[in-house]
Amino acid sequence: MENFKMVAKTFFGFEELLAKELQQLGAQEVEPGIRMVAFKGDQGFMYKANLALRTALKILKPIFYFKATNETNLYTGIAKIKWNNYLQPHQTFVIDTTVHSDYFKHSQFVSQKCKDAIVDQFRNETGQRPSIDKDYPDVRINIHIAKDQVSVALDTSGASLHHRGYRTATNIAPINEVLAAGMLLLSGWDGQGDFMDPMCGSGTILAEAAMIACQIPANINRKEFAFEKWSDWDPDLFATIETALLNKVREFHYTITGYDKAPSAVLKAKDNIKNANLQDYITIQECNFFDTEKTTKGPLHMLFNPPYGERLDIQMERFYAEIGDTLKKSYPGTNAWFITGNLEALKFVGLKPSRKIKLFNGSLEARLVKYEMYEGSKRTKFQQSEQD
Repeated sequence: MENFKMVAKTFFGFEELLAKELQQLGAQEVEPGIRMVAFKGDQGFMYKANLALRTALKILKPIFYFKATNETNLYTGIAKIKWNNYLQPHQTFVIDTTVHSDYFKHSQFVSQKCKDAIVDQFRNETGQRPSIDKDYPDVRINIHIAKDQVSVALDTSGASLHHRGYRTATNIAPINEVLAAGMLLLSGWDGQGDFMDPMCGSGTILAEAAMIACQIPANINRKEFAFEKWSDWDPDLFATIETALLNKVREFHYTITGYDKAPSAVLKAKDNIKNANLQDYITIQECNFFDTEKTTKGPLHMLFNPPYGERLDIQMERFYAEIGDTLKKSYPGTNAWFITGNLEALKFVGLKPSRKIKLFNGSLEARLVKYEMYEGSKRTKFQQSEQD
């Protein structure tokens, strides 16, 4: 099987993480860009990337590049592609367009023009034409225009890869699964210790933490990928890849705990964890984090997504002060990470973060921050290390 170029899309700030994931999976010629990583692999690797990557939103397979500065160039460029290699007259398709260009202002206009070129080609050659289906297309085409450069790609994934397939119940402000996985990897979570999400909502961070700990492929619960409707779909190859990935699953000898004070959130989280077949690894309890204390011995890895006040009504100052107080008083020996889109609120935590990483939660600029809670006081820790 020959190698071809692919592009994995991701969030801002996750490019290096995704590049590392691709290298570990065995991708060739890995090159990080902005919100994307280019790489090479064969058909089997395309299946593997979709199944296993935690920080990818989509895997695209570029099929054609050309230049266009007006609608005529655009139409002609699209018409040069032999579309019957990828699409049949009885099939449906949809076009997703991203435009960063002074020549083309509206992505919808570009999609329409490209659709016309494809449909006209089929009509002229066969007298029939494939139709558009925005919800469940057989083939999803991706058009990307940067200045005068047009890139045409097939979307191998279909629905965004953050749709893992385990989350049926969501809370008021659920966190994107890819964002959750990326934050876990940025925080250095590797499954070699106890883990806690003290404000777990619908359980996404818990599920992603367990899958990382056990090396379970991120998208093993997904119902389908776009490539399954392609003419070269190879179910036997896919089954082989899937089995090889599942053979790498490992045991986990620590605890993963989630708290939430809302009974409805706890029920949803338990449902989602069960859907992901992760209930053996994760315990979820209904309680208010501010009334709890650390129950495990040894280092604790904590990561959570506290309410921002964007969609949830809380007293911001007091709430963030309580986070700091609870960590200080009740969670020694803890590396506590959380994400917030409320940069002002961080001042009220009353602790100095040892790390701050800029991320985006949707369109909202956010920070992933780390607070290191030492066993005993920090001073004692340093005195001990000097004596050692």
